[in-house]
Amino acid sequence: MLIAQITDTHIKAAGRLAYRTVDSAQKLRDCVAQLNALNPRPDIALCTGDLVDLGKAEEYALLREILAPLAIPLYVIPGNHDDRAALRAAFSDHAYLFSDAEFLHYAIEDYPLRLIGLDTTIPGEQGGELCERRLAWLDAQLRTAPDRPTALFMHHPPFLTGLANMDWQNCRNGDALGALVQRHPQVICILCGHVHRPIHTHWHGVTASIAPSPSHSCVFDLREDSSHDFVLEPPTCEVHYWREGAGLVSHLVFIGDYGGRFPFYGADRKLID
Repeated sequence: MLIAQITDTHIKAAGRLAYRTVDSAQKLRDCVAQLNALNPRPDIALCTGDLVDLGKAEEYALLREILAPLAIPLYVIPGNHDDRAALRAAFSDHAYLFSDAEFLHYAIEDYPLRLIGLDTTIPGEQGGELCERRLAWLDAQLRTAPDRPTALFMHHPPFLTGLANMDWQNCRNGDALGALVQRHPQVICILCGHVHRPIHTHWHGVTASIAPSPSHSCVFDLREDSSHDFVLEPPTCEVHYWREGAGLVSHLVFIGDYGGRFPFYGADRKLID
């Protein structure tokens, strides 16, 4: 099973640039085209939050227009830049978003790997949280299928990255999530967004990762007094390859041509010098 992960697209309406610099709409168009061109093509795509920049209906309308050509099923969760009501209205044909009256969390049972989307947003705040109610919901979901390999996906990472300019706004109550995951060994990974960089760690017995944005990146700066700046690194997304009994392997996919392909082995399987 192949899972594409797209995150932090920050779509703005009416041709506006994100942070007056980035054409995030065109960046997402390029990402959709890249995923459609992959062979084999991913089975599904997960959009892990900050889909738009200001949570406005017109931004979600443009987002839906850009995502319409995507040739695979799509599952979305909110980030801190999203608005739950506007997101639900824009994706009213996505029944999974209406399984809970308040939070946009859900379980997808249709694939060999079970997928559980978590809503970590706190309206009006940059950081996220998994409160007691959300953790209780997740615990109940995991109890219903203890033998099914399961991937969790969420916007705010529950672990510290060393990037001080982002760690102050990660997911609160991460230790409680970690303890819950340890009680449910069928959880094989946690896929996150929010930080705009590819980051991977071993956390409470599982692989926890952050996917980069196809739009713009946070500057890599591990100083404690680092500023909160963005940089236009090459646009990327991730594709996660899961096989039963073999676990999950994650690939960073650069979006663009970069001069085309060329062989490094000849027909006789000898290196080309």
